[in-house]
Amino acid sequence: MQFKKGNYWKACYDEETGRYTAQYGDFRNYKLYEITDEIYRSLSEETSHDDAVRAISKGRHLYMSVDDRCGPPYTVIFDHDYETIAPWADVVENGKVWPDELTDAAVELFESEKQNREQRRKSREMKKSTE
Repeated sequence: MQFKKGNYWKACYDEETGRYTAQYGDFRNYKLYEITDEIYRSLSEETSHDDAVRAISKGRHLYMSVDDRCGPPYTVIFDHDYETIAPWADVVENGKVWPDELTDAAVELFESEKQNREQRRKSREMKKSTE
C-alpha cells in the first residue's frame, strides 16, 4: 500500500486491489471515501487541508462519523464493505449507527450522495432476494 498524508487527511493506493481511498477528519468528525486515481495524484504533503477535503469529497462516500455538538453523535455507513475497501483506515465511530433505511433515504435524497445510489440499490435488492 502506498500512502500520502497531510493535515488531518490520509490517502491510500492499494496495489493489490487497484483501489484508491482517503480519509479526513478527527475523532469528532471523520469521513472515508473511495477516490479516483486522478484525485489521488492531485494530493501531496503540500496540499492544504481545505483543498484536500474538496478533492477527497468528490469521491464515493463510504463511511461518516459525526459528533459536532449540534445534536447527538451518529455514524453513517454508506457501504458495508468499507473495511474491505479500506482496511488501513483509522475508522472512528460516534453514537448510534443509522439504520439502513435512513441511510438509503439520505442517499436517494441528497445529490452529494448520488455516487452511492447504485451500490445501495443493489444491496437492497440482494437483501430482498435472500429474505
